[in-house]
Amino acid sequence: MTEHEESPILIRGVRLIDGPALSHRTSVLIDGARIVAIGPDLSASGRQVVDGADGVLMPGLIDAHVHLHGEENLEQLARAGVTTALDMACWPRELVDELRGRPGLTDIRSAGVPATSPGSAHSRIPGRPQAALVSGPADAEAFVRDRLADGSDYIKLIADLPGLDQPTLDALVAAARRQGRLTVAHAVRLISYQMALAAGADVLTHVPLDTVLDEATVTAIAERDRVVVPTLTMMDAVATRFFGHGADGADGARGEAAAPPGPGYHNARHSVGLLHRAGVPILAGTDANATVGVPANISHGPSLHRELELLVRAGLSPRDAIAAATSLPAKHFGLSDRGAIRPGLRADLVLIAGDPLADITDSRRVERVWCAGIPATTS
Repeated sequence: MTEHEESPILIRGVRLIDGPALSHRTSVLIDGARIVAIGPDLSASGRQVVDGADGVLMPGLIDAHVHLHGEENLEQLARAGVTTALDMACWPRELVDELRGRPGLTDIRSAGVPATSPGSAHSRIPGRPQAALVSGPADAEAFVRDRLADGSDYIKLIADLPGLDQPTLDALVAAARRQGRLTVAHAVRLISYQMALAAGADVLTHVPLDTVLDEATVTAIAERDRVVVPTLTMMDAVATRFFGHGADGADGARGEAAAPPGPGYHNARHSVGLLHRAGVPILAGTDANATVGVPANISHGPSLHRELELLVRAGLSPRDAIAAATSLPAKHFGLSDRGAIRPGLRADLVLIAGDPLADITDSRRVERVWCAGIPATTS
């Protein structure tokens, strides 16, 4: 039996991020994988005591868009305080199964193999399996059935041109819905957003660089209770590579008036602001990956802190950005046992030396991390 199982852990003298403001100094008691009590007067008797040093305790962060390649990614994520990762493309099944439920490491959910069409850009990514190819609506039922047999937690669709046509997207979403599965649609252009929305996809991931989302599309997303994972970190990298300027260039640092016309990061940033003001739930995801043949590779772990900063620049408050990486992905992906600091929930916790509600960059100041009550290595 490990040390953390033998003795409960008392994290003492911390302020909690679990609402609109920091709590007063308090203590949090972990027993096994769960939070069992919160209060300023909890006894230290018979418990391992961690001195919070007046730090800030956050719920474990959730990255709502990653691509996993091996255990090293889980280690990188955990070190950065990311205790849950929602994988959007990983295969073979044996690798996904191997990465599930690793004690002291980031917990995962996975889409497994995403759906795309023969001849699409995604079909030409090196190593893309044949199982990813959906030729038409008649293949939709079998694709979803095979993903469920592989243990996929949700269904990922690539809405792009050239790619899956509208009838095939419609059929895939309908097949997933019949099986009670959430659908996540990759969409990087306005037309892709409109196609995914028309199909009824539950979650739209990425945000267009080609143009700002129009009012009708934003309104439809809000009225249909859809969710967006903008992956601004990836959009910044793509804009920098292909257009020569990103979040820290002319169209990011100096505002709308200085943004050059045409495609660019400014379109992504502006769209996120419009979506947020319309009440669309925004989830923090990075598209972290080390995949060969994709537009940009993004680091696992630290990139989520960059994503929080970009979300704040796009118009979210620091509190909204933290919710985008904690309570909101937990809610919209059905992870009811995490995303907050409450007795009975998983002890996914991050101790921060600083106040991210005052300065979102303080989220990077990770001191300690617990994944389901097990201390993770942070150095």
